[in-house]
Amino acid sequence: MRFKKWLFLSLGMVALLGLAACGTTSNKSSNSASNSTTSGSLKNVKYTHAVSYYRGGTAYTGTVKSLKLNTKKYTTKTITVNKKKIKVRCYTNVSYVSKPVDSKYQTMNIYIPESYFHNKKVNGYTKNTAPYFMTNTVGGYMSGAAGGLTSSGNGGGMKKPSGSKTMKLPAKPTGKKSGKGNGLNANGGASSTESTQKALSEGYIVAAAGARGRDDKKNSKNVGKAPASIVDLKAAVRYLKYNASRLPGNTNRIVADGTSAGGALSTLLGTTGNAKDYAPYLKAIGAADTSDDIYTAVTFAPITNLDHADSAYEWEFGGITKLSSSGMPGGPTTASSLTTKQQAASKELKKQFVTYLNGLNLKDDNGNKLTINSDGTGTLATLLKKKVMESAQTALDNGTTIKASKYPWLTIKSGKVTDVNLKKYFKAIGRSKTAPAFDSFDLSAGENNEFGTSTVASKHFTSYSQSNSTKKTTSQADSTIVKMMNPMEYIGTSQATVAKHFWIRYGEKDSNTSLLIPTLLSQKLKGAGVDVNYKVQWNTGHAGDYDLNALFKWLNKNMK
Repeated sequence: MRFKKWLFLSLGMVALLGLAACGTTSNKSSNSASNSTTSGSLKNVKYTHAVSYYRGGTAYTGTVKSLKLNTKKYTTKTITVNKKKIKVRCYTNVSYVSKPVDSKYQTMNIYIPESYFHNKKVNGYTKNTAPYFMTNTVGGYMSGAAGGLTSSGNGGGMKKPSGSKTMKLPAKPTGKKSGKGNGLNANGGASSTESTQKALSEGYIVAAAGARGRDDKKNSKNVGKAPASIVDLKAAVRYLKYNASRLPGNTNRIVADGTSAGGALSTLLGTTGNAKDYAPYLKAIGAADTSDDIYTAVTFAPITNLDHADSAYEWEFGGITKLSSSGMPGGPTTASSLTTKQQAASKELKKQFVTYLNGLNLKDDNGNKLTINSDGTGTLATLLKKKVMESAQTALDNGTTIKASKYPWLTIKSGKVTDVNLKKYFKAIGRSKTAPAFDSFDLSAGENNEFGTSTVASKHFTSYSQSNSTKKTTSQADSTIVKMMNPMEYIGTSQATVAKHFWIRYGEKDSNTSLLIPTLLSQKLKGAGVDVNYKVQWNTGHAGDYDLNALFKWLNKNMK
């Protein structure tokens, strides 16, 4: 009898423990998606093409590099931020993959406040709780080197893309600074120095990651075409997580920051965590077998949603035939106005956007379906007006003088912004790109170059431009690769783990893509239950890493 009682109690305890175990999950497992790789695992990933396909047409013949951080190999530097000296431990030129395609770019610099190695706190963070701030210097979808601690050691640079004789350099970006810095390097990506130093002063560990881009060439092969840049940054995230026990800080609190094309990449990092689509590419370059989801994405001026960016651009700038400036980033045009064929394309693309938007089933902040009519009216237009009005009102409240003569598209009464004439506003900004803006008929846009292959310099990535091409072309870019470069394809699906928080900023004067692009991104994220802080920055062009005090105040609130 005692034995039966003991057995009954034992089985009961086992059952209770089992139930407790089922009811207790880590943050990582509770956020994982059913169709994403299990915690990002690469163990059982199989290739459907030759391994070289996933490596830009190259094979790896060198020694497999260790993914374990050599914690003894570092230097120390002292920087001054806001008159305060900060001693930093620097792990530089760290290879974040074991089988690199291009060691020049597939490296990372890790900067850690020295205080953490002496059990001291920085801004309330400890060696166990410090978040990671991951930067990239990618602009124009060109290669970006790992960012430096000071301006003299910063990544990025102006050079002509390889593999395209007709490709022109992007014009140097402009944009009024908001607070300190407009955060741009020569290619239009983030310079990263100011944000890096700010992050360190706030107690963050900085991981400045390099990444291959469309201009990268090795052994006569184009090794940085899509999706190389996002694959590399995912591998950098995995390296940090793989080395969590060797590094201070909390690698479950990674913030990814980027501007322009780099902003598109930080957006992709935040929306495609552990997605299966990227797994064979990661395995082929020797990425760590762990997860690549992040906690927060910070994106400035994102050049994203490329397969719908042409139609969005023409919805905004359709009817405007004169170019106000050269396009950037990407291959800018030297034309001063649209040709007859381009004007016709603009009208067709504008119609395409109406169909695209109305099929997205997005909602505004009040739960109303976002719609647009052929005449430009609709709830989406109302939302755009609201974002621009909020931008102007914030500027007014902060003491900025806004004269009606300079902004005739804006209505202000008694210090309050009451209306925006969108048509006049778009005309005042002016178009900076011809039609199509991104998938150019003559394959001259930087984005055409981005969707090339290891042996083909540039490709069309929309069926519309493919059918209207003025060049003898090969097949259209692989639809799966186009998908992998578009965050909208993953948000709200079971394909990936999406970051919990997004900070999105777009300049009120920016014409490098349409204001619709970050707005639709924001609304889709909100619809998926993501915390989004999205604003249009007044009197700002194509710029990044501005308003850093507000950014880190928001980040810290979400971290602690």
